[in-house]
Amino acid sequence: MTQHIHIVGICGTFMGGLALLARQLGHQVSGSDASVYPPMSLQLADAGIELTEGFSAQNLEPRPDLVVIGNALSRGNPEVEAVLDGGVPYISGPQWLGENILAGRWVLAVSGTHGKTTTTSMLAWILEYAGMAPGFLVGGVPTNFGLSARLGQSDFFVVEADEYDTAFFDKRSKFVHYKPRTLVVANLEYDHADIFPNLAAIETQFHHLIRCVPSQGLIIHGNSRSIDQVFSRGVWSPRQSFGHKTENHWQVRPLSPEGAQFELLSPQGEKEVISWSLIGEYNVMNACAAVAAAHHAGVPLKIAARALEDFKGVKRRLELRGTPNGVAVFDDFAHHPTAIAMTLEAMRGRIGAESGRLLAVIEPRSATMKGGHHCAALAAATSEADTVFWYEPPGLSWPLTELVAEQKGHSVWQHIDAVVEAVAGVAQSGDVVIVMSNGGFGGIHEKLLQRLGDTSGLG
Repeated sequence: MTQHIHIVGICGTFMGGLALLARQLGHQVSGSDASVYPPMSLQLADAGIELTEGFSAQNLEPRPDLVVIGNALSRGNPEVEAVLDGGVPYISGPQWLGENILAGRWVLAVSGTHGKTTTTSMLAWILEYAGMAPGFLVGGVPTNFGLSARLGQSDFFVVEADEYDTAFFDKRSKFVHYKPRTLVVANLEYDHADIFPNLAAIETQFHHLIRCVPSQGLIIHGNSRSIDQVFSRGVWSPRQSFGHKTENHWQVRPLSPEGAQFELLSPQGEKEVISWSLIGEYNVMNACAAVAAAHHAGVPLKIAARALEDFKGVKRRLELRGTPNGVAVFDDFAHHPTAIAMTLEAMRGRIGAESGRLLAVIEPRSATMKGGHHCAALAAATSEADTVFWYEPPGLSWPLTELVAEQKGHSVWQHIDAVVEAVAGVAQSGDVVIVMSNGGFGGIHEKLLQRLGDTSGLG
């Protein structure tokens, strides 16, 4: 039976993907959000989904059959209050996904602090390349598919499994609703300080996730003390590790310093060399996890290797936006010092120490970074950059200026246009600019491209 489903907080990557899936099921879908911006707004508009900017009780007229409430919404929001006061049926996004899309399917879930979106995209593409027509829901837009979610035409469904909480009325992590048969636990660090008091609290949620994997399923995991800590509380499914060590079931052997070529070894002793367009050791590890997960679903290593060579990346994951006047401008989704460091190290490996300069433009926007939980690690995370331009977003609870005062080549700016002018004042042909934020960054990418395209602005 088709329904009118209204999604509150629709422009987040997860909720937007959910909207696409609901539309593909034949439901009438509408939605609202505080701000409506690409790329999700464009995907939704193309799917014929009506969007409203801002939250209001009027958005519930005519009354929908069901309201899906995003985890960014809380009590006091006028639309949430109208749902509760009006007795409108409501549900969380992860629960709706689990009950209406994932039930009865072979779910391949990708979890971890870093690399979820890219690994999920790789895994979905490997299955697609192998002719398995999977469904998927990714927290980004894989370039090979051009959209973040689809139902698929088989029993296989690939989902990015986020540890963030489910909704204001369900404080469990999203991923406990997915019940995967194949689970990737890539890595585990402290993050999401707005909802988790410490790393142990996150480990508890991963323990709950482990409890959901069937005894005939498979857990594919990286190597870390925190992951070991999770497993020490109980594991009821087979496990396979991946990494550089000889004792890992799936082994990675780098064949180039920047990660453009590497060898994968399977538990059965098979070997494949992969040459691809991505860079960075972290992406090589993401690839190994994706191949291992695909192998569990029946994809031979050789097929998976060829699929990776045809993988085109994910929007906003070290995505080249343009090269105005010879200055390469990349967009990268950065939410944690480890992610910042790995991205800059990867790019330094590609451009080398003797060629163009590496300029980083960073907004510490995530709730964890805004709260100051990782501030001591931020300066060290940028060590590979020649010059760092920090944007101080509203609501930052710690003195960014003091943090970088002793750092050579670092500067702090309170206005985005000022950041653009500062970058344009020093950038020259051959330089690489990486813009790092987990938000829209006030449209700075387009502003930089336009300003750098003006030859009078180049140093």
